[in-house]
Amino acid sequence: MSDCDFSYLTHSLEDENWQMFCTDAGWSRTPPGGVYPPRLEDHPAGFRPVSVGRRINEYQMVYIVEGRGHLEMGEVGYAIEPGSLFLLFPDIPHAYRPDSATGWTENWVGITGPHMDALLAGGIISPSRPVYHPGYQHAMVEGFQYIFRQVKQQAPLFQFRICAEVLKLLAETLSVERLSVQESKAQDIVDRAKTWIESHLQQVFDLENLAGELSLSVTAVNDVFKGFTGMTPYQYGIHVKINRAKEILAGGENSVKEIAWQVGFDDQFYFSRLFKKKTGYSPSQWMLMQTPGRQD
Repeated sequence: MSDCDFSYLTHSLEDENWQMFCTDAGWSRTPPGGVYPPRLEDHPAGFRPVSVGRRINEYQMVYIVEGRGHLEMGEVGYAIEPGSLFLLFPDIPHAYRPDSATGWTENWVGITGPHMDALLAGGIISPSRPVYHPGYQHAMVEGFQYIFRQVKQQAPLFQFRICAEVLKLLAETLSVERLSVQESKAQDIVDRAKTWIESHLQQVFDLENLAGELSLSVTAVNDVFKGFTGMTPYQYGIHVKINRAKEILAGGENSVKEIAWQVGFDDQFYFSRLFKKKTGYSPSQWMLMQTPGRQD
């Protein structure tokens, strides 16, 4: 059996002057194999064909707390995972439904008004990217519950309170998405930087060359790399050089001068001092330690 509750609202001129107002809100829990949407006959006619295809004259924010499903918007399909939030747009054909194997629990709120139109016109929201992945967040669940309470109580200016909460939920969703994109870009920059550093071990480290390879400023490369790894590119380069030197020293077939050159140091004495600083041993001591049959 499905659990659900929802309301469709009227609004006043004062609500319209607020530039956005709530038209409907609700939640439902559809079990695996359950009928969707539950209580179909209690929805207005234009809202009923949600699982097969419809157009509505409002914006909706739908948050899937648990379960999986599918959304089609226009001609594009999207997999909906637990913790997904998706937006619906006026006059854009869409359909969505839970997977019969999992069902789902959803919260939704419908809103309309010039402020939402302005967000659309400004590119803040767009039908081309309707699905977001904030994950399960207790604060977001509480936000929807707050909206549902306002709908039920309908205290003075409840529409204002609902719309403020809707914007808060939207801001949180967009913030999480922006952070995710930034982290993805940072990961790509760091991976490319590491590859460049590791392939230029025989050269003296040159941050300007690295920055040019990444098409970024020196400051940006330093900031992104350190923010992601906790060390600067130079520090990482030294770390890689010392580790490579350890590997060569373990072979016991090269002089310290040759090894220093192989890892990008023109001055073998500077290399030796740096090696001891990083490992606690001189290169010669390290080489002896790696000799089979050594005495510990």
